[in-house]
Amino acid sequence: MYFRQSGYYKTNYKSDMALLPLPIGQATAIGYALLFFVILPLAFDEYLLSIVNIAAIAVVGALGLNILLGYTGQISIGHGAFMSVGAYTAANMAKYLDAPFWLTLPAGGLMAALIGVIVGMPSLRVKGLYLAIATLAAQFIIEWILNHTPVISGGIQASIEMPRPEIFGVVLETQAELYFFILPITALAIIATFNLVRSRIGRAFIAIRDQDVAAEIIGINVYRYKLLAFAISSFYAGVTGVLYTYYFGIANYEAFQLPISIDYLAMCIIGGLGSVMGSVYGAVFVTLLPIVIRFFMETVGVFFVDGNYLAQVIAQMRLILFGGLIIVFLVVEPEGLNKLWQNIRNYFRVWPFSY
Repeated sequence: MYFRQSGYYKTNYKSDMALLPLPIGQATAIGYALLFFVILPLAFDEYLLSIVNIAAIAVVGALGLNILLGYTGQISIGHGAFMSVGAYTAANMAKYLDAPFWLTLPAGGLMAALIGVIVGMPSLRVKGLYLAIATLAAQFIIEWILNHTPVISGGIQASIEMPRPEIFGVVLETQAELYFFILPITALAIIATFNLVRSRIGRAFIAIRDQDVAAEIIGINVYRYKLLAFAISSFYAGVTGVLYTYYFGIANYEAFQLPISIDYLAMCIIGGLGSVMGSVYGAVFVTLLPIVIRFFMETVGVFFVDGNYLAQVIAQMRLILFGGLIIVFLVVEPEGLNKLWQNIRNYFRVWPFSY
């Protein structure tokens, strides 16, 4: 009965609303905490920890886009632009005001949320591809403003150096130190998203995604909730931009151009639209994919490709696989990696029976 939902009966509202109502879920959460906060930092070297850090940052951005795209049904191709807003906000605060990370992090998210609300204002009138074009226009407009406004972007190269975050007088320099800075923020973002989608706001988002006319008929303020979805999604994007800036030590608009927005779309689609864990799976998958391709090409492809062109082949293979995987998941399993994992889990849950 430890693994079965039918063996536990809820007798109060607190237990009914618990995020992890079953003992197996609570044990799994404790296991994940031990794995990520104790085992991985001890077992991984600096290179492997750097990969985990980048994947953890990507998870935050994927969660934000999935709230907008997967849960509310609003298409956005400007996620990278909102990340750049957060990045430059934090970089300017750190450079000119000497602000600590606990101020720059929320400030970058709030500024991105403000811009997201402005971009989301046409969402009541336009839908689908028209909204996608509107967010694409916002991507290019924000890029142009950053590139041509030295007061914001820091000069002709549109780059601002960012000091490393500091906690209790200790400057975080190594990958292990940055790991313990990034991972709690990622964990908080995952928990917050789980609770958001279970709340009244999350249910309103889902109703708008399924049928916005019906949602308005039953009393949901569609316009307000659409703007709220844009604000929350952009806040996550802004925080992601701040984390990237702290991690790489520089804010540069070239790191947040259209390809990064496409990457985050791929994370949501491959991981699973409308799924919190799908965002995690998609972010990890898309982060690891170029690394695996590079490793494979450097070990095997060097026998077939001239070494002078190997880097170009790796870049093109990454794009080809991205496009192919998106098509495969849309056709074979539209709900992505999360649905595949659920199928596997459900199979072993009832094994050896077939029902």
